Amino acid sequence: MPQPVETADRQAKQGLILDFAGVLTANPLAVHRAWCESEGLPPEAWRATLNDDPEGRRLYTALEIGEIGQEEWNKRTAALLGAHVAPDNLMGRAWATVPPARRMAALARAAKSAGYRLALLSNSFGTNPFNPYEQAGIWDLFDVHVISEQVRIAKPDPAIYELTLERLGLPAQACVFVDDHPRNLPPAEALGIITVLATDESTTVAELEALLGVSAALSV
Repeated sequence: MPQPVETADRQAKQGLILDFAGVLTANPLAVHRAWCESEGLPPEAWRATLNDDPEGRRLYTALEIGEIGQEEWNKRTAALLGAHVAPDNLMGRAWATVPPARRMAALARAAKSAGYRLALLSNSFGTNPFNPYEQAGIWDLFDVHVISEQVRIAKPDPAIYELTLERLGLPAQACVFVDDHPRNLPPAEALGIITVLATDESTTVAELEALLGVSAALSV
């Protein structure tokens, strides 16, 4: 007897690829604004320095692909933020209180229990001295880790999606990719990967539950 279309579609999906910041963590913007104020900076200083300042963008891009390490980035970015900003563990200080996305982690665990292969696909912001993946407690959830500084490629370069599929050992059409930056989705879609734009955690988890046929129940 032919399977219902919905059931057959779910069975065809075998891989779940998750971004880290903004997907497996809460949106960090509010935390970064509060941290800036605690450092005597304007609330938008972190975002503006990393995204709008040409040197800040250049340094962050270099960090993402491993051209510089986190300690060097800390020193040089602290100087851009202000002479009074200490470089010691700058990245760690800014990210220390960003909470993990507990329901998204539960969704990932449910998918793994249901037989999906899981990949973490993350544009890195360094791992030493501050390791964001360790702090969030999600590293061991994944069968495959593709971290931009380790592979010297960053999203949205198509090569990093191809590498992720190769490491998963799955065709693009069998995988779902979740990211909170719209610009990171089209290269995955071009390969045939199903994409989900992460918005708020509840909405994104509900969309994935329906797509994957799993339930993100939280343990008490």
